[in-house]
Amino acid sequence: QVQVVESGGGLVQAGDSLRLSCTASSRTFSRYAMGWFRQAPGKEREFVAAISWSGASTNYAHSAKGRFTISRENAENTVSLRMNSLQPEDTAVYYCAADPWGPNDLTDSNKYGYWGQGTQVTVSS
Repeated sequence: QVQVVESGGGLVQAGDSLRLSCTASSRTFSRYAMGWFRQAPGKEREFVAAISWSGASTNYAHSAKGRFTISRENAENTVSLRMNSLQPEDTAVYYCAADPWGPNDLTDSNKYGYWGQGTQVTVSS
């Protein structure tokens, strides 16, 4: 069983930056595509960003393009999400997920096999 753990959430002001981190307890982490999703109160979980197993390919939701950057360090079993220019509408629980099967449509949450417990990001205006 792969354990996925997020960290780095918190309370920030509009315009601030935040870096989320995610680690996965798997010796085959480098074979997994990884993704970030978020869920705001009363809304469905939505795709934020994804990165291929090698890091060579990334994909972003329209709302994240130009502000968020996903990256990974396979030697440390870590994937990060750097978020700049945060806005109140970015407030949500952010989830990290691993796709051990690939290649898949990484914007589809159903394609991921392992999920973290989530980390809260709150952006005040």
